[in-house]
Amino acid sequence: MTTPDAAEIRCRTQDLLAAHPPATTDRTEFLKARFDAGLAWVHYPAGLGGLDAPRSLQPVVDAELAAAGAPDNDPRRIGIGLGMAAPTILGYGTDEQKQRFLRPLWVGEEVWCQLFSEPGAGSDLAALGTRAVRDGEDWVVDGQKVWTSSAHLARWAILIARTDPDQPKHRGISYFICDMTDPGVEVRPLRQITGEAEFNEVFLTGVRIPDSRRLGPVGEGWKVARTTLMNERVSIGGARIPREGGMIGPVARTWRARPELRTHDLHQRLLTLWVEAEVARLTGTRLRQQLVAGQPGPEGSGMKLAFARLNQEISGLEVELLGQEGLLYSDWTMRRPELVDFTGRDAGYRYLRSKGNSIEGGTSEVLLNIVAERVLGLPVEPRNDKDVAWKDLAR
Repeated sequence: MTTPDAAEIRCRTQDLLAAHPPATTDRTEFLKARFDAGLAWVHYPAGLGGLDAPRSLQPVVDAELAAAGAPDNDPRRIGIGLGMAAPTILGYGTDEQKQRFLRPLWVGEEVWCQLFSEPGAGSDLAALGTRAVRDGEDWVVDGQKVWTSSAHLARWAILIARTDPDQPKHRGISYFICDMTDPGVEVRPLRQITGEAEFNEVFLTGVRIPDSRRLGPVGEGWKVARTTLMNERVSIGGARIPREGGMIGPVARTWRARPELRTHDLHQRLLTLWVEAEVARLTGTRLRQQLVAGQPGPEGSGMKLAFARLNQEISGLEVELLGQEGLLYSDWTMRRPELVDFTGRDAGYRYLRSKGNSIEGGTSEVLLNIVAERVLGLPVEPRNDKDVAWKDLAR
């Protein structure tokens, strides 16, 4: 089978539109047909939503479908599934797992969440204490996870748990797919500074997970999790946005529309942040181009680091620019939103929500270490727990 080129991809997309006109086809049915035609993510294997084509050809599909008014799969709502679960399942899942999970994940029929962080293992994720004990063909899981986006909506979760406490903390971890509707899974909202409960804490009590829903070998969950984490940071920091997209857009629009708010100092700061935002956007474009040649590398950590800093500095400038108006906050109503919105609502929301950007998806402190060691090649920080069994670590 020859690798499709842009002309063939365009032809396949036109065939899809002819067979399933967006104006008269049910949204879900159209998305299923798109997946089956290999136009969901063209770089995935044939039969799994792709055509074994270069990733660089995906914009050809997207442009044709957008011009025809075709529906998308609401990527902000299912971002964890698309950006984290799917590449991990593709990389480590069995054929049965890939066939079972990838299509409903991409179509949006099943929402995913990520059960990684714990109250005592956030920045030091490998220190996690949630246990999974083998019982016949099942694993029995007990523990607590925290800061779990979309857990209140999710059908499935990617989960890491400790299966061998006699091993050092980076070993003895295994990776599972957890059914969020199973007995023993309890989701509680975590109300944030924004007033919303976008995050949750999840309690796992005697949850039985079949061994058939394990990803990767027993004890090698940290290796699998690194694939998830690298993809997560790319999806957060390297998202495709237009010029003046993201946080810088509202500030630039306010600056142009409200000349009475301008000062020389604010002008200089806005110019600096506008340039930095544009540099970050172009760097994200280059990072996505690098993905065409292989898997995401540690560079995604640098992008996510820049994303957090810029969001916080830009949103702070916006509040200052608006003066007294910047102190207003539109709505403190407790909600459990269906999607993560870093830039939505008003200036007050953007300012408060951006505070979480330096924590979620890897804290800025941890990402600085990753960039230093794996991008710049600086010496690794000394560690005294490298060869110590997890059960013997001080906690």
